[in-house]
Amino acid sequence: MKLTYNSVLASAAAVVAATLTIGTATAADKKYDPGASDTEIKIGQTVPHSGPGSLYGVLGRVGEAYFQMLNEKGGINGRKVKFITLDDSYSAPKAVEATRRLVEQEEVLALYGSLGTAPQTAVHKYLNSKKVPQLLLNTGASKWNDPKHFKWTMAGLPLYPTEARILAKHVIAVKPDAKVAILYQNDDFGRDFLGPFKKVLEDAGGKAKVVAEASYDLTEPTIDSQIINLSKSGADVFFNITTGKATSQSIRKISEIGWKPLHLLSAGSTGRSILNAAGLDNAKGIVAIRYSKEVGVPRFENDPDVKAFEELRAKYLPNVDKDNTIAYAGYGQAVTMAEILRRCGDNLTRENVLKQAASLKGFHSPYFLDGIDYSYTPDDYTPMKTLYIATFNGTDWDVSEKPFTE
Repeated sequence: MKLTYNSVLASAAAVVAATLTIGTATAADKKYDPGASDTEIKIGQTVPHSGPGSLYGVLGRVGEAYFQMLNEKGGINGRKVKFITLDDSYSAPKAVEATRRLVEQEEVLALYGSLGTAPQTAVHKYLNSKKVPQLLLNTGASKWNDPKHFKWTMAGLPLYPTEARILAKHVIAVKPDAKVAILYQNDDFGRDFLGPFKKVLEDAGGKAKVVAEASYDLTEPTIDSQIINLSKSGADVFFNITTGKATSQSIRKISEIGWKPLHLLSAGSTGRSILNAAGLDNAKGIVAIRYSKEVGVPRFENDPDVKAFEELRAKYLPNVDKDNTIAYAGYGQAVTMAEILRRCGDNLTRENVLKQAASLKGFHSPYFLDGIDYSYTPDDYTPMKTLYIATFNGTDWDVSEKPFTE
């Protein structure tokens, strides 16, 4: 076959046209919002790296380590993840300032793992108005389950009312004539536990009742006086709705004064660092909802997920204690956020990030106990509906054989 000059040009033109068509099609398959490109995905969070909740700052450090590890292995779908964790000192005004910086200056694609009911309430409407995903929040406030009005916000912890109702049913089952004293944090966090717990007792119509209540503010240096007053109420059950330093103080004080109630503790405050600060012997007998594995204990030392976290900690965070369960929680959420981004593929829009997050039903975080998965659906943002009840034996948690639902 003889090729002419014109036929060669025509063939070349056809190849160029085909190449351009393929390139256009490929480009069209990729969709980006601020914070995403062919080479990078930018995400952020705010947590208290300083102030009264500073022990939770490790959540951010673990996130940095995890995404650094992922980036060294090639990133997510060929893109490196730039993760920015800012300090909000568990303060609503600082959370607003830091969140605005992440959205307006850093232009992150999404936020995940931010902490605290009050700080996150302060940016709730703002992030929804900007249509920026506010995912896997480290708070279980009931307000986060409102996909109809605030579809861009999703909790990452068991919802507090769910937890409170299960604990109240446990009290009725084991102490039907219980006299209950309650210490609660004086904010939305505390009240989200308080109301549902009391309602279950009231609706049961039995002898179990609340005989004393006290509250505290995060700025208070000690809660000793509240514990002493509650112990004088004659209560044989103590529902401890506290966080961080206040939790450690309350556990120690109860032991010091010799009060021996059935001690219920909110799950978010059962981290090993909190119990260590209180003294593990002092924490013996505490009852709490459990949905997560432990690190630094023999029971899970050969668990593949725990071993993977330990490898990360040893390499990137050697100054973090081996038994820091808050750090392990941060690891579980970072893995989950990476899974959401992975599922997005080349459609890295905020709308698709939200869609993938709201479709996580059945995904098992490496932080979760066997039998527990995320339960999110587009119409119901309850993070998980299956929980266990456990008792701390001084070194580890004795977990119930069967899970419970509310």
